Amino acid sequence: MIYLDYNATTPLAPSVRDAIANALSEPYGNPSSNHAPGRAARAAVEAARQELAELLGGAAEEIVFTSGGSESNNHALKGVFWARATEGPIHFVSTTIEHPAIREPLRFLQRLGADVTLVDVDRYGMVDPDAVRKAIRANTVLVSVMHANNEVGTIQPIAEIGRICKEMGVLFHTDAAQSVGKIGVRVDDVHCDLLSVAGHKFYAPKGVGALYVRAGTRIENLVHGAGHERGRRAGTENVLLDIGLGEAARVAREEPPTEHLATLAGRLLRRLREHLGDDVVLNGHPEQRLPNTVNVSFLGVSGRDLLAAVPQIAASTGSACHEGEDVHSPVLAAMGLDADRQRGAVRFSVGRFTTTDEVDEAADLLADAYKRLRSQ
Repeated sequence: MIYLDYNATTPLAPSVRDAIANALSEPYGNPSSNHAPGRAARAAVEAARQELAELLGGAAEEIVFTSGGSESNNHALKGVFWARATEGPIHFVSTTIEHPAIREPLRFLQRLGADVTLVDVDRYGMVDPDAVRKAIRANTVLVSVMHANNEVGTIQPIAEIGRICKEMGVLFHTDAAQSVGKIGVRVDDVHCDLLSVAGHKFYAPKGVGALYVRAGTRIENLVHGAGHERGRRAGTENVLLDIGLGEAARVAREEPPTEHLATLAGRLLRRLREHLGDDVVLNGHPEQRLPNTVNVSFLGVSGRDLLAAVPQIAASTGSACHEGEDVHSPVLAAMGLDADRQRGAVRFSVGRFTTTDEVDEAADLLADAYKRLRSQ
């Protein structure tokens, strides 16, 4: 199997696997307990929190461990809504290319009375910061724009959007699930008040993530109970997974994979074009794109049929959350791509463990399968 679906999920980094294995027996205490086993567990959780804080450039006290990116996004949106619910009509600004973990909470909040404006994107899937500025109203409480799109990889100008929000006195949230661990993400550089992290997108376990909450940000809890996570999220801490996330953050900070990813992704695109010429078309921004992501349309065929013809390759016809549904991507539709490009789209995403030989073999297999399908 040639695994080219790292945007869907990543395998555990070896050191992450080792850290979790070592923690299976120690520390075993409840981090809230004031005895030796409890204090050991607390120390392990706080060490992991510090690692993630250092990766993001925030303070450890601003990191809230969660069950993953979806919970972090839900907490950011619903938490701000409920913190401001008594102040009158509430307005959110987001975009037409967000992940369902943003779209669906916003739809839920609309049922509770919130107003939502979705800003369009251009043909590369990029948001215009000036369009965000124009969408902000007097009652706007939060702007949420993803850092990098999970399907086409386009990196949004969130630093500029964050500055606009700061100037206008509006909270800014970014879903950084796809960017953390692939490119540098520093909370002060992007001027965010809230930032979502998904561990399994950068070699940590599934089921763990984090929400960065800038000090002083008003946000209601999503999970109520005892005072865990400095009163931000109730529930006994998942020591094993928190340790795994902390180790993944350390690896991302000390061994950034950006150059390796860009080299492999560029090679894959180049090899596909050598084989198929203009029959393969890049989707997303040609330069401002995640270094590991290549979303291309194979013109004249179905992307789903193409991948079915090459079972040796693990890739995606869009967001993995949409797999199994015979529908076109709402992201590609928002970019204005025609029906043929939407139908033929396939997302390839390389990772730390992808090799040059795998990339070359994948390009050869895809080209052969494409030619077979076109000749039928």
